Amino acid sequence: MKKYFIIIFLFLAIAKSWCQVTQIRDTVLMGSNFRITVVDSDELTAEQHINAAIEEIRRIEYLISDWIPTTPLSQVNQNAGIKPVVVPTELIEVTQRAIKYSQMTQGAFDITFAAMDRIWKFDGSMEAIPSQESIAHAIRNIGYQNIQIDEEKSTLFLPKTGMKMGFGSIGKGYAAEKAKELLKKLGTNAAIVDASGDMAMYGTQISGDPWKIGIQNPVKTQKWADILAITSGAVTTSGDYQKYIYIGEKRYAHIINPKTGWPSSGLTSVTIVGPDAEIANVFSTAIMVLGAEEGKKLLKNYPHYAGLFITDNGKIIRTKNYKKVLKTLKK
Repeated sequence: MKKYFIIIFLFLAIAKSWCQVTQIRDTVLMGSNFRITVVDSDELTAEQHINAAIEEIRRIEYLISDWIPTTPLSQVNQNAGIKPVVVPTELIEVTQRAIKYSQMTQGAFDITFAAMDRIWKFDGSMEAIPSQESIAHAIRNIGYQNIQIDEEKSTLFLPKTGMKMGFGSIGKGYAAEKAKELLKKLGTNAAIVDASGDMAMYGTQISGDPWKIGIQNPVKTQKWADILAITSGAVTTSGDYQKYIYIGEKRYAHIINPKTGWPSSGLTSVTIVGPDAEIANVFSTAIMVLGAEEGKKLLKNYPHYAGLFITDNGKIIRTKNYKKVLKTLKK
């Protein structure tokens, strides 16, 4: 009887895998490369679910983008120092969380850092580093504490001319989480939403194995820094190895310290693992600014998140709870 039960069980497991397909689509959203992978009952259903996820990400883009001039966030930025702007409740809520994250990281992450985007340009057009005067002037416009929110009127106001909010450091993580939530609600068996390295996922591959995520080593490119096995959670990576400029013989990366106005240094990559991609996105960005030691201290306060840091000279540093967190994400 026991042997008969095992045979039936195995047959059902195999039959279940035959009734599933894996569908992958690459697309450009929010100015970044997205890859959406779903495990579903059939190809048509999978395609429909991917379409829905893409529409959800587009919806978010037209809410929080600061490069599309007609979005609610752009309207807030355009009216800095002029007047409050009525915005959707969702933008109020995302901004409130961003202010909380800025407090958590003691300003290493600052939602108003976007005021620096006129100073440093990483599109190849810069021929000299900004003057200290121009950096100091931009820094005066940075300060999440100055954002004014009126929940009753649903308004956002930046009181200083030149202030600017930007969700570049959490927007993709937020979009990945919202798309993941939608795919779950639609009944997709499993999915990964990969927003240029900021990933939210649940479920398993058709084989029943966890999703495998490789962490790139930008210093020792011939091998992975780690390969993760995850069935539910998030993985985000911030790094200075893809977007940078050389002026003279010095390299300047795109992650800016909001307090100094200068590019961060010391770490070339920070990967955070944990339950939520938006929060992991905050930590990976902030720790690039804070450095390894302060980054470890920060994560001690948030035990559900762990990090793998790679220094400029290629040293790999893992937080003490790294294996423990990964174990919880594999269940």
